[in-house]
Amino acid sequence: MASRARVRAPELIGRGGWLNTGGTDLTLTDLRGRIVILDFWTFCCVNCLHVLDELRELEEKHRDTVVIVGVHSPKFVHEAEHQAVVDAVERYEVHHPVLDDPELATWKQYAVRAWPTLVVIDPEGYVVAQHAGEGHAHALETLVGQLEAEHAAKGTLRRGDGPYVPPEPVPTELRFPGKALLLPGGTFLVSDTTRHQLVELAADGESVVRRIGAGERGLTDGTSGRARFSEPQGLALLPDGTVAVADTVNHALRRFDPATGEVTTLAGTGRQWWQGSPTEGPAREIDLSSPWDVAWFAGRLWIAMAGVHQLWTYDPEAGTVRAAAGTTNEGLVDGPAEEAWFAQPSGLAAAGDRLWIADSETSAVRCVERDGKGFTVRTAVGTGLFDFGHRDGAAASALLQHPLGVTALPDGSVAISDTYNHALRRFDPATGEVSTLATDLREPSGAVLADGDIVVVESARHRLTRLRLPEEAVRVEAVAHRTQRAATDIAPGTLRLDVVFQAPEGQKLDTRYGPSTRLLVSSTPPELLAGGDGAGTDLSRELVLTEGVTEGVLHVSAMAASCDDDPANEYPACHVHQQDWGVPVRITEGGADRLPLVLAGMDD
Repeated sequence: MASRARVRAPELIGRGGWLNTGGTDLTLTDLRGRIVILDFWTFCCVNCLHVLDELRELEEKHRDTVVIVGVHSPKFVHEAEHQAVVDAVERYEVHHPVLDDPELATWKQYAVRAWPTLVVIDPEGYVVAQHAGEGHAHALETLVGQLEAEHAAKGTLRRGDGPYVPPEPVPTELRFPGKALLLPGGTFLVSDTTRHQLVELAADGESVVRRIGAGERGLTDGTSGRARFSEPQGLALLPDGTVAVADTVNHALRRFDPATGEVTTLAGTGRQWWQGSPTEGPAREIDLSSPWDVAWFAGRLWIAMAGVHQLWTYDPEAGTVRAAAGTTNEGLVDGPAEEAWFAQPSGLAAAGDRLWIADSETSAVRCVERDGKGFTVRTAVGTGLFDFGHRDGAAASALLQHPLGVTALPDGSVAISDTYNHALRRFDPATGEVSTLATDLREPSGAVLADGDIVVVESARHRLTRLRLPEEAVRVEAVAHRTQRAATDIAPGTLRLDVVFQAPEGQKLDTRYGPSTRLLVSSTPPELLAGGDGAGTDLSRELVLTEGVTEGVLHVSAMAASCDDDPANEYPACHVHQQDWGVPVRITEGGADRLPLVLAGMDD
């Protein structure tokens, strides 16, 4: 095993207290003798949700030696609300203790810079590894095995049941529903996300007609009682009368036939798409990444591919999928579809020649429009990754907070499920104004028109809520926020950026087909960098800061591929590690001249 720095792990503190412990406050002393993995996450972040899924197998396999502790570290104001964290822990089936840290106290103690970040603490209480981003499950499995052997031999490993105490289940017809669809017969089809089912409700929006799916995680086709989903979200009618389902955690597109009750798979392999994988081809042979919503537009089924910040399309006649908009870089950039940047698109609604998009991480509403050569992306509301709030008025200054849904209205405007503001908002393209239609909703995640009303999916109240579309908008007091993360002080002139990556034990960088690493750097504002931006293969780079620019955000995206280091193995297993950072910086005399970002390993 590579030598590890002996750094004592700081204590776990958070004003929100502990969840999933039966009311007990945990300390690192309580966990001494166990291998502890801290998962710094926030529930808005799709990459964090990917890591939750990556950790499930490790958690189960090493339940008697490993304790995973989620440290919830919010980005948005809503995520600092304790009840919202309680809801998220249930919604995403987090089966380990969670520390609610609304003030980022533990985040700062561990010098974390990105969501998600994993920190490994050995049984003696020392930090031995840090990993940012996704794709580290294999490395963690290897490290855990080594730590088990090492500390069993030393007598410092303590086996036994962990501190996880499950909460009491709550009986409701729906549990954290995601999206809804009005079927031609007047009933509603709802994605009952946390229960891994679809539910058909009668026209009253309350009475259950039938359930589709066995109610357990899985990727299984068949009858309504046999089929399995994994956290399904978006729903859309296809021209043949069947329903396309965004089966989010299965990384798949499914089809439900309301007439027969049969569920089949349209697209996806069940594996998550990684950088370098094909972006077009036969639908059942191409990997997808957390499809969140679907909508029929321009003769294709469009897919909000939240996991890679893109829009894809599915052609049912050809049986193919392809990336249609977005570069996989996270941010807000308009222009030709293939050059645009998105940030976790999570809601779609077709309206004539426009496809409306809820771009959740930029708190934005955007649209895809036809142009002479193809499609163009334009932003209607929103400014970027760090500005959000609840402000009505001119779209250029209006603010949303992590919207998950959009609904086309009869007058050409669009209703916005403004999820973290607990509100239904409206953008009118004719006037360029944003208004509020309703408040006191609880995490609305989608809405559908029915008989002149709008039926809202109140996800955190586990129900559909029918509202009249008011002629006059509700007026609310304007509130604006920026993501509260301490800026890193850096010196003017030249900054050395080092992305730290150490291949896991028993692996090496995969150079069989060329460079195995990739680094992409940009900034907000773009004037922050006079040099060093753009793409390259070296994980270290000199950045030249523009004189006179005093603050901004560095956007860094890194990827590394490693394979088993065994010359006798003709087909070594390979693993991709990747992460995006947004690092707020302040240029000041006496600041640092080096910025280390840990992708995997330890910064010596």
